[in-house]
Parts: sequence; structure tokens; C-alpha cells
Amino acid sequence: MPYEPPTHTVERSLRATTGAKVIAGVDEVGAVRGPARHRLRSGHRTAPPPKASPTPSSSRSDDAPNLPKNCASGVTAYALGHASPEEIDDLGMTAALRLAAVRALEALPVRPDAVILDGKHDYLGAPWRVRTVIKGDQSCVAVAAASVIAKVQRDKMMAELGIDHADFAFAANAGYPSPVHKAALEERGPTPYHRLSWAYLDALPQWRHLKKARSWAEGNVPQIEGQLGFDF
Repeated sequence: MPYEPPTHTVERSLRATTGAKVIAGVDEVGAVRGPARHRLRSGHRTAPPPKASPTPSSSRSDDAPNLPKNCASGVTAYALGHASPEEIDDLGMTAALRLAAVRALEALPVRPDAVILDGKHDYLGAPWRVRTVIKGDQSCVAVAAASVIAKVQRDKMMAELGIDHADFAFAANAGYPSPVHKAALEERGPTPYHRLSWAYLDALPQWRHLKKARSWAEGNVPQIEGQLGFDF
């Protein structure tokens, strides 16, 4: 099938049905080593160190990585939010996703009237007005722009991390479990940037003692700002 570029259809629909003026597109990106990160693209149509910090940052769109022309239209600002490996271990992925997204949303210079989430699950919830879009990074301009910014920043962080952890080839595999990465895990064990509650440690007998118990996987999902994280 021919390539169909992302459009402003969802944004226009939200403006028409809700009156929203500022809309943020949200996409997340992560790796086996840990933080969940979100980037947001806010469209106003009407007039971390090697170890990711949980502190969000914000910037105007002209500081963002170069975006494809069909993703850059209407971009006024972007922000990022992190959830650290420790937070993901303590809270679980879904609650950590929400934590990172809230940090990014609150770092935007203008609070969005509506948020477009990539995927089918609304892990953000109230008080945010949310529209979920399956494959939004392919079809929705706001989410596509967020996806590009997220991946560029993730790859940059991984390249920096790879300087001190060359055996893990972070720069080449962005932290995903490639053969090189798996071999380094087996020989050297997890770094401070790896999550310690995931099942990959079950396959590493000599490092299995480092694994953290998942209290949140047993139905004890912590609340974040009054909202219960979704189980997954």
C-alpha cells in the first residue's frame, strides 16, 4: 500500500467536538535498561545526564530535533518527562508511564486542553481530556512529531550511555535485547540503568539474586495523583 502521511484529522476533530485550542500529542519510548520517556507536541492553531532524571524539561519547537515537514506544521513547543528504572520497578510500567506523561504535560509552557495518546489504552486518565489513537504515530501529526522527538532523544541518551558501557552496545541497539546486549548482561550483570523487576533476570542465574519482587503485579498497583495505574 502507498505511504499515507500523518494528518491533522484527529486534532481538527477534537477542536470541533470539544472546543480544545491547545492539543498535545503523546508518544513514549523505552528500552530494556529503563526509563519510560514521553515527548509531547503541542499544536496551537488559533493564535537527562546519562541516567535519566525524573525532572522534566521543556523547550520551544525551534529547539526540537528536525521534524519531517508534514509533522512540523503547528508545532509550538515540546516537553519531555522521565520515569527512572527505580520508579518503574517500584510502580510498574503502566503507573510509570502515567508518571512520565504527567511530568511532560506539566512541563509544557501552556497546559493542553486535550491530549492524544498513541495506542488504545488511556493510561493517563482524569483530569486530562484524552483521545486514544491506535497507530497514532503513523496517522496523527501531533503524535508522529512526538514519536520523532522521543526516538531522537532516546538514541542520543543511549549513545552517551554507551561511552561508559561499551560492552552493552547501547548506541547500536538503543538498549533493546540484541545478542550483544544479552551477552553483556550474562557476563557483567545489569547496570544501574536496567530495570530489576523484569523476567530477563530469570535467564541469568548468576544475577537472579538482584531481581526485585513485583508487588504491583499482584494487584497492589500504587496510586499516582489520585489515579489508579492500569494493570497490564
